Amino acid sequence: MAMTSLPLLQPSPSSRQALTELQALGARFSAEAGVGLSRKGGAGPSDHKAIVFDGHTVMVPIHTSASRASPYSLRASGPNRAVLERSGVRLGEVTFPEPPRFYAGSTSDGIPYWKIAQLHATDVLATTVLQTCIRYNDRKTACQFCAIGQSLEAERTVAKKTPAQLAEVAEAAVRLDGVKHMVMTTGTPATADRGARVLVESAAAVTARVGLPIQAQCEPPADDVWFERLRDAGVASLGMHLEAVTDAVRKRIMPGKAEVPLARYLTAFERAVAVFGRGQVSTYILAGLGDSHDDIVAMSRKVAALGVYPFVVPFVPIAGTPLEGHSTPDPAFMRRLLPEVAAVIRDAGLSRTSIRAGCGRCGACSTLAAHEGADSATRHPDAAVGLGSMQEGAA
Repeated sequence: MAMTSLPLLQPSPSSRQALTELQALGARFSAEAGVGLSRKGGAGPSDHKAIVFDGHTVMVPIHTSASRASPYSLRASGPNRAVLERSGVRLGEVTFPEPPRFYAGSTSDGIPYWKIAQLHATDVLATTVLQTCIRYNDRKTACQFCAIGQSLEAERTVAKKTPAQLAEVAEAAVRLDGVKHMVMTTGTPATADRGARVLVESAAAVTARVGLPIQAQCEPPADDVWFERLRDAGVASLGMHLEAVTDAVRKRIMPGKAEVPLARYLTAFERAVAVFGRGQVSTYILAGLGDSHDDIVAMSRKVAALGVYPFVVPFVPIAGTPLEGHSTPDPAFMRRLLPEVAAVIRDAGLSRTSIRAGCGRCGACSTLAAHEGADSATRHPDAAVGLGSMQEGAA
C-alpha cells in the first residue's frame, strides 16, 4: 500500500518555537486538566500527554521532573480543553484527543486491546512485541534511558504479544479509529536476529488480516537476510536506532548496545536501504545525551547520504530509570540543531512525508518535521508535529 506525499500544514514561527521549548521543558499540569491520553512510564513516548495546539497534535512531557519546573502549564478551561500558558501568559487553548474506540475491546483470549497496542498521536498504532530485553535488568549492559520493563511491572501490558493478538487489534484499530500505519518495535532477545524473527511473524499476521503499512524497529540483525524477510512479511519501512552517535556517549549511556559498533549500523543501513528503498529506513537520534551539535549533524549527514532518515528528537528523562535526573536539552540547542538537520534531510532528497509508515512519518516525537517543511514543500495534513521521546518502543 503506497503512501504519497501531500501538502503540509505549517505551524507559525511562534508556535514552532513554543513546540520546540515544550518538547525540551515539558509542561506543568493540573489534576483537573487530566483528560485525554496520558502515559506514565514504560516503553515508547512515556511520561507525556497528547494535546492539540494551533491545529497540530503534539506530545508534551508532563510526568518528568523537568516538567514540574517548566514555565509552561496547562490549566483546565472546560471538558477536554485547557489553556496553555508560559510564565502565566496565555498562548492559546488546547484540546485533548479522546481515547480511541478500539481500547474498549478485548482479544479472543481475554486481554484488553490497549495492553496489546497503543494509539500514538492521532493515527499511528504502536506496539512492543517483546516487552523484555536481554540487557534491561543488568546495569552493566542496560540502556540507561530505557523503561521497557515499567509497563510490564505495572501490568499495563503483556510480556509477548502473539501474531494473532496483534492482527486482531490492528484490524479493530483500522475499522474503529481509522489508524493509518503501525509501529512494531521489540526488546532485544538473546538471538542473532536481534528481534527480527518475531517482527517477521507479527507483521505477516497483521498484513494477512488488514492492509496497514508497518514500520518494524530492531537492532541490526547479524545476518542481512532478515531485511528481505521483513520486507516479504509486509514491513514497509525499517527503523534501526542509534540513539547516540559517538562511541564515548554510546559506551557510557548504553554499554550493551554499544557492543554493536557504529560501523555495523552503517553497513546495515546500506543493506537495508537496498531492500526497502531510500527514505524507508530511519534512525532515532536522541539529542541531549552528551553528543555535541556538530556530532549529531555530522552523523545525520552521513546516514542521510545512505538514504536513511535521521529522526532527531529531544531526550526526555523517564522517571524510574538511571537517567531520570539527567538534564533535558536546552531549548536553544534544539532550536539551532533541528533546522540544520532538516536542511541535511532536504539536501539528501529525503522527506518525512515519503516514509510509508512509522515514527518519522508521524513526526510526533520531535519538531523536526516543522523545520523540514519550513523552507520547502511538506507536511502531511493529518500527521502530528510533536513532542516527547521514543525511548525504545511503544505499547
